[in-house]
Amino acid sequence: MDCLFCKIVAGDIPARKLYEDEHVVAFHDISPAAPVHFLVIPKKHINTLNDLTEDDKALAGHILFTAQRLALEQGCEAGFRVAMNCNPQGGQTVYHIHMHVLGQRQMQWPPG
Repeated sequence: MDCLFCKIVAGDIPARKLYEDEHVVAFHDISPAAPVHFLVIPKKHINTLNDLTEDDKALAGHILFTAQRLALEQGCEAGFRVAMNCNPQGGQTVYHIHMHVLGQRQMQWPPG
């Protein structure tokens, strides 16, 4: 499989990791759009949000909880944004689900 994020999970591509456990890896975005900008990815390869199954419910919750905990640890108590893109029209460029967490700046709406 030629997946960028699977290579990060495997340790084949370096990343500035914030956190890792048996289910997820969190690392700083290489092109940050905010003072705090990191990704939370599952170690399990899932192409898009549309590919989640009933069996992935606990994993999806773990991704969200990890994002929340790390955002607070990174000093985002005043607020932060989470985003998951799905397919081309949703802005997805890496086909391995991932949650962006952005904070420490005022977010605008609509996001763009």
